[in-house]
Amino acid sequence: MILKNARAGGEVEVVVDTPRGSFVKRRDDGGIDFVSPFPCPYNYGSVPGTCAGDGDRLDAIVFGPRLARGSRVRVPVRGVVHFVDGGAEDLKLVCSPHRLRRRERALIELFFRTYVPFKRALQTLRRGRGTIRFDGIELLDEGDQ
Repeated sequence: MILKNARAGGEVEVVVDTPRGSFVKRRDDGGIDFVSPFPCPYNYGSVPGTCAGDGDRLDAIVFGPRLARGSRVRVPVRGVVHFVDGGAEDLKLVCSPHRLRRRERALIELFFRTYVPFKRALQTLRRGRGTIRFDGIELLDEGDQ
């Protein structure tokens, strides 16, 4: 339902779990999931009232200024990151007040290509199983600035 509305140009409400520049990735319950070796280049959170393939709420990337943890923002969905975590589809909405610029798309791709080996190592330490991979970015609006 969320993706269908997003494709029609809709907005979603996102609760920020990881502010831009933070090294700490949190779970839905607010507990620390892990500490990253590099800062998050955008605000990262989730969409309340949803459930993704991994059992958590649907993840969302939010471009714009740094937002405090716990902030709730309504923002247009501009794209979807196709990600597989532990063998389960784990889509991430890409949200921004403006159409995505080439630089922002490149930043997302660089982040996830760097994140995959780190996530695989973390999975190994936690004795997890299943595939972890980044399958690209799908733009929902074709405008390119």
